[in-house]
Amino acid sequence: MDEAKQKALRSLPGIDELLTTNAAAALLGRYPRALVVEAARTAVEAARLSILGAGLGTVDLSNQYLLEEMSALLAFWTLPGLRRVLNLTGVVLHTNLGRSSLAAVAVERVVEVAAHYSTLEYDLDTGGRGRRETSVEALLTRLTGAEAAFVVNNNAGAVLLLLMGLALGREVLVSRGQLVEIGGSFRLPDIMRAGGAQLVEVGTTNRTRVSDFEEAITADTALILRVHTSNYRIMGFVEEAELAELVQLGRRRGVTVADDLGSGALPALDAFAGEPTVAESLRAGVDVVCFSGDKLVGGPQAGILLGRAEVIDVLRRHPVARALRLDKMTLAALEATLQLYFDPEAARRDIPTLSFLSRTPAETRALAAALQRAIEQRCDVALGHRVELAPGIKPRPTLEPGRTGRLVLGVEETDARAGGGSLPLKAIPSHAVRISLNGATVTALEAALRRAPIPVIGRVGQDCLYLDVLALADDEVDLVAESLAWAVAEMLGPKGSDG
Repeated sequence: MDEAKQKALRSLPGIDELLTTNAAAALLGRYPRALVVEAARTAVEAARLSILGAGLGTVDLSNQYLLEEMSALLAFWTLPGLRRVLNLTGVVLHTNLGRSSLAAVAVERVVEVAAHYSTLEYDLDTGGRGRRETSVEALLTRLTGAEAAFVVNNNAGAVLLLLMGLALGREVLVSRGQLVEIGGSFRLPDIMRAGGAQLVEVGTTNRTRVSDFEEAITADTALILRVHTSNYRIMGFVEEAELAELVQLGRRRGVTVADDLGSGALPALDAFAGEPTVAESLRAGVDVVCFSGDKLVGGPQAGILLGRAEVIDVLRRHPVARALRLDKMTLAALEATLQLYFDPEAARRDIPTLSFLSRTPAETRALAAALQRAIEQRCDVALGHRVELAPGIKPRPTLEPGRTGRLVLGVEETDARAGGGSLPLKAIPSHAVRISLNGATVTALEAALRRAPIPVIGRVGQDCLYLDVLALADDEVDLVAESLAWAVAEMLGPKGSDG
């Protein structure tokens, strides 16, 4: 090792020396001491490795630089993994982004229940133990007319409970065209095996008749399962057994009939045209129907089971039901969401999923125009506009310092989607702010937006970034503009250019 590198290594400050600076004192006031010490060690070690591996002219050895590195490390280490994002993808029930946003009243109920003791399993009338899902069951039966209801952690759990509770070791008849795979490589045949049921495929991929089911019934058949193919459609030369016909067959042959709706539309909204509703399944006379609470219902993640009291009671008493039960916060959110459904107008207005999916093209056009104005005002249209950065977050320039460019903004019609495996063929008319750049690529801007203090998730296409407003709340417009201004500043560095 040459003498210059040895001298540089000896000049690196000790950890104690760094911690006695005013800047370190400020960090110690914001973060635990052990974390600040670890950040100091990491920053000094990184500088040491840089000295060993690079020319000395490229290494900043100042205490100020090391403290800036410590600040950036601490900001990154303490950033929550589960964070809020702004969804401008044009997909309302975006599975990767958490599907449904909760109604304000549901959020308030969650906070109240989470912060205090509650009547989770306590009966105020008797002073004894109660059932945690009693209130939600009462709401579901009043809303739907079902004899009984039970809720579990998600719809996959509901299907698993159905199979284990009603068909363990016995046959379950399913149309070959309904052997779905949903997100995360979750396949119906796999859940059949996990539930201990014997899958019997009926009919063909594109055509299955009631007679196919009748011919497949044996003394070992426990269940006829209709699965709503909510995330795809088979088109053309197709035929599917009607649910009411399957119910009649089940009654005649003494076989339980279950309907896995998946998305689970409670109301018959115009936006849900073509989607089977929970009410239709119950009118058809199924013994039990299951669906998700966080898709078209617009509530928290849950699996909802409705049907005949004797069937629901079997599922409720099954040992696996305890492993699938909901926690108090999910129950509070689901209860508050369901209560909104007694006033259909309140449900459409206050449940974000229903509100977003019910938006008209005129509404999305006006919202996109408002977003464009906010972006123009916040960014001043120029890429080099000076913007104040959030504390503790260092930009990583992708353009040369001082280089300028321009954002080119416009409002464009788009086809948005419900998402979450719901309404796969339905394109929802919407609008987006289209952003193109001179002097930088939109992929760099899209990446910078994902790093913003409140990340913005859009979509890139045709050398443009599209910010679709279908799932954007009215009070989030300024937040998007602020995140975009932050991203622009990050691309240019903290000083930018006033050009």
